[in-house]
Amino acid sequence: MHIHRTYRAKIRNYSQVERMLDLHGWSASKLWNVANYHSREVWEDTGEIPDDSDLKRELKGHDNYKGLHSQSSQRVLEELAEAFNSWYGKRKNDSRANPPGYRKRNYYDNDGNRVHEEHPRSTVTWKQKGIRHDTKHNRVRLSKGANHKDHPRDWDYILVKYEARPEVTVENVQQVRAVYNKSKGQWELHLVCKHEIETPDAPGDETAGVDLGICNFAAVAYSTEEADLYPGNRLKQDGYYFPKEIAKCDDSGGSEATRLHHKWSERRTHFFHSLAKHIVEKCIEREVGRINVGELAGVRENENGKSKNWGRHGNLDLHGWAFDRFTSILTYKAKVEGIEVVEVSERDTSKTCCVCGREDDSQRVERGLYVCESCDAAFNADVNGAENIRLDLNQSNSESPPGFGGNRCTGWLAQPGVYLHDLSHGFSPRDQVVDCKP
Repeated sequence: MHIHRTYRAKIRNYSQVERMLDLHGWSASKLWNVANYHSREVWEDTGEIPDDSDLKRELKGHDNYKGLHSQSSQRVLEELAEAFNSWYGKRKNDSRANPPGYRKRNYYDNDGNRVHEEHPRSTVTWKQKGIRHDTKHNRVRLSKGANHKDHPRDWDYILVKYEARPEVTVENVQQVRAVYNKSKGQWELHLVCKHEIETPDAPGDETAGVDLGICNFAAVAYSTEEADLYPGNRLKQDGYYFPKEIAKCDDSGGSEATRLHHKWSERRTHFFHSLAKHIVEKCIEREVGRINVGELAGVRENENGKSKNWGRHGNLDLHGWAFDRFTSILTYKAKVEGIEVVEVSERDTSKTCCVCGREDDSQRVERGLYVCESCDAAFNADVNGAENIRLDLNQSNSESPPGFGGNRCTGWLAQPGVYLHDLSHGFSPRDQVVDCKP
């Protein structure tokens, strides 16, 4: 099995490479802005968003494209296309969603008047064709953009000496990212390395089901007749707190707003990693060898392919929470432990009783309560959906999918374990969590 790990490294010859890294960081911002302007024009004229291949074809000869190595320029255009696609998805249910902005930083005098603006130092990514790694001396050669090769006899690359943590082995480098740390006011390297590890055997033959949602970010049902709920309170708190703080900033693209955006993103990423780790650890304890996860279309769209309306606040939560990103993180962490993650259809899982198999829209009487008129069972609605996903309801050709019927205990369906997220300790049972403000 191959995995990718990212290591942060300090630049040892900083004074020698700072200017050239600045030039490439500014070039990345300029290219982003040119491509952004072009994308907005295409959107206004045609109502369609150009994808990354269209942008590469259109801007390949542009002067700003030559400010970076070709693969580095391509990565900037790919990131912009991803940002526009994300905005396009959000705008269906969130009228306040704005398209990707331009990368600029405004400066003001003491009276609050804007003095000037400049391009910020954007992250620059070098892929394999633009990298030469010297493992013996801890150096990487990063190819320059054509516009920054000042002299015919000048080097065509930036020679960066790095220092990683002592316990880290940097080898098989796939990507190098130069990231400007705004809090420290200097560049650092992020080295993406490919490692081969032995895939362990699956912890067991059991199956778990994961249902992703709004109020409860994840509900997990195990075949050992246990279930856990992971409320999205932490994401909601951040989703309300950070936009308000960002709105108070004088400049939406300024250093303080950028810092808040970065902090918000880091906290969301931390939540996803903590949750995925917690679920995988519990799966190992319960000898789970397979995790069924509801397909994202079941969360965002109805049977007709149209976006579901979860209400004004629900729509903001839904499109602000990267379900696909969490699924990718869960898949990665589970795979390392020998656990398979499979996406299964969510169709009818929320309105079908996991005990008797009766299907009825009216059985979900409240957001968190599911009552079956046929078998008189009452239990948590999200856990019911997770259990149906675990049973893979839509893959059964029989009238009663495997696991339905019989004398099943439903106490665990009605009273699942509830885990809340704490920044310091990760996920803990609800009565052990000490909350803290953002």
